[in-house]
Amino acid sequence: MPSLDRQDNVFVLDLGDGENRFHPDWLTAVSAALDEVEKAEGPRALVTAATGKFYSNGLDLDWLSAHTDHYQDYVVTVHELFARMLSLPVITVAALQGHTFAAGAMFSLAHDFRVMRADRGYWCLPEADINIPFTPGMAALIQSRLAPQTAHEAMITARRYGGADAAATGIVDQAVTEEAVRSTAIEIAQAQVNKAGDTLGTIKARMYAPALATLRDTTNPLG
Repeated sequence: MPSLDRQDNVFVLDLGDGENRFHPDWLTAVSAALDEVEKAEGPRALVTAATGKFYSNGLDLDWLSAHTDHYQDYVVTVHELFARMLSLPVITVAALQGHTFAAGAMFSLAHDFRVMRADRGYWCLPEADINIPFTPGMAALIQSRLAPQTAHEAMITARRYGGADAAATGIVDQAVTEEAVRSTAIEIAQAQVNKAGDTLGTIKARMYAPALATLRDTTNPLG
């Protein structure tokens, strides 16, 4: 399960050491961690990271298949996580040490910055291959954070981007060695801790207003 630590002024949220899929309990734990980050005072920033082969493999499809009657409520909760991270009033950095797929990749895009391992691991939106269309909120998030041509390619071809390719296309900000992923993310976050607060939150809310409105549409989240 996710766990929150603090290194000086940088909170580090470790998403776990498995596939880190969005099980309802996992989503609750991440939300509680974000509560703690938001309630803290003074300079601060947030890094999300993971341990092992995966950063996140996205939606918990096994749970969904066993709880089909909760599908819409589940999607609303996932959308709210994306919206919350996108507008969080602190600088956020995703440290992608392993595979980052589907909703896990979307979650990474909701961060301000991304650092990825250069030599192994993929960033991918596989929805076109697995026959699961993007919700309007997911599409809005992706298209608000990637250049149009990159979003187009990533969304319709399900391309798997290695670290170097992800950096070249602007999906991530840096591709570094495995050992440097988390420390580089913390360095980026530490340099921006004084930005935390209402002004930053307002800037993000206004910058991403259309995407946030779509993500927070609870009346027709599936389109």
